[in-house]
Amino acid sequence: MNGNGTKDRLALALDVDDLVVAMRLAKELQPYFGVAKVGLELYSASGPEAVSTLQDMGYDVFLDLKLFDIPNTVEKAARVAGAYGVKYLTIHAMGGPVVLRAGVEGLKDGAERAGLPEPVSLAVTVLTSDPDAPPHVLPHRIGVAIEVGAGGIICAGTDLQLARELGPRLLKVVPGTRPPWTPTHDQARVTTPKEALDAGADLLVIGRAVTAADDHRAAAEQLVGSLA
Repeated sequence: MNGNGTKDRLALALDVDDLVVAMRLAKELQPYFGVAKVGLELYSASGPEAVSTLQDMGYDVFLDLKLFDIPNTVEKAARVAGAYGVKYLTIHAMGGPVVLRAGVEGLKDGAERAGLPEPVSLAVTVLTSDPDAPPHVLPHRIGVAIEVGAGGIICAGTDLQLARELGPRLLKVVPGTRPPWTPTHDQARVTTPKEALDAGADLLVIGRAVTAADDHRAAAEQLVGSLA
């Protein structure tokens, strides 16, 4: 049940501000997760060391910085991330095609210059905590992702049907899912992990459903069991 196929479709969100705590969680939960997500909190606390340490442990790293700035800044930041050897990097699609293209090209260029495999640029469409986004926003941002050659998108589980119709070749990454036995916290547009996978998600980002549990491994075991 926790074979490589499942592990490769689960990203552990290490949303903590202490590298030691993050590494402890990563080691404890490595039997269940093949990808580790480094977000703004951990990156602000530990920077590139968080990325390299997780890579040394054998994880693929998902750097979730949601880059959004002027194109030149986004391109340069993405190039640095590409040189780190991250597998995934998030860039906000709300910046439009010029900003998103800068991130996509910078990430690819950084990896190429370092002699590393091409990483996957992920366009952030609509945050899972946002229930009020106008209906035209999602299709527009998926269109922008396709236009500039992004490798995938971040979307809610509830958006997967439309995402599959509009961008069948895009990798679809879904955060904010919640198993039925856990609280939804601040997530407004929620599906269960099983529902998201069945609807076409390629990668699930799992955080508090496991990391906030009293017994992390038991929670991860229950989660993986629910996906069968």
